[in-house]
Parts: sequence; structure tokens; C-alpha cells
Amino acid sequence: MFTPKYPTPDTAPTAATSLVRPLTGLVHPPACDCHHTPVTMPTPAPAPVIRSAVQITPGTLAVAVAGGTAVVLVVGAVLVSMLLAVAITAASVAICAVVLRSLLNSHNRQR
Repeated sequence: MFTPKYPTPDTAPTAATSLVRPLTGLVHPPACDCHHTPVTMPTPAPAPVIRSAVQITPGTLAVAVAGGTAVVLVVGAVLVSMLLAVAITAASVAICAVVLRSLLNSHNRQR
């Protein structure tokens, strides 16, 4: 039911039996009948070569290093705080589970 059904190879259309005819011998009529010579546009001058080299000075290098260090420290602080939040949540859930187990066991013993 869900398998695709392909046509048999002998019924598949080929280039010779295609329903679309190729467009050959197509001639466009001229846009006007004035028989003038076409105007050729002068070729533009080549654009000057612009060097795209980045100039790194000691000041920009220091700014880049300081920025990278700040990014690493901020991302590290965020990741450590997220890990700490998960650890505190897991510890509190474990303590709640122990307290609930103790309460349920003591309630069952009293009966």
C-alpha cells in the first residue's frame, strides 16, 4: 500500500516519444523597421584594485584579546551557574524524596 509504483521501463517517455516538441528554428522579428545601425556602448574602464588587507596594530590586537577573554569568562560563568542550579535542584529533590519516604514508612508502621 505504501510502496511507490513505478512505470515499467517500456512505457516511460523517451526523448523521441516526448510530448513536448523542441523549439528549433525560432526567429524573432526586429523591434523596429527603421534599419538603423545599433549603437555600441563604450566599455567602462576597469575598476581600480582595492587591497582588502586588515591592518592589525598592537592596540587592536590588545582589544581583540581583551574582548575574547571577556567573552570566555562570561560564557564560563553562565555555564557554571547553570550547572550549579541543576546540582542544587537535584540535591533538594533527593532530600524531599528521602523525607517523603520516611514519612510514608512511619505512617505505615503506625497502622
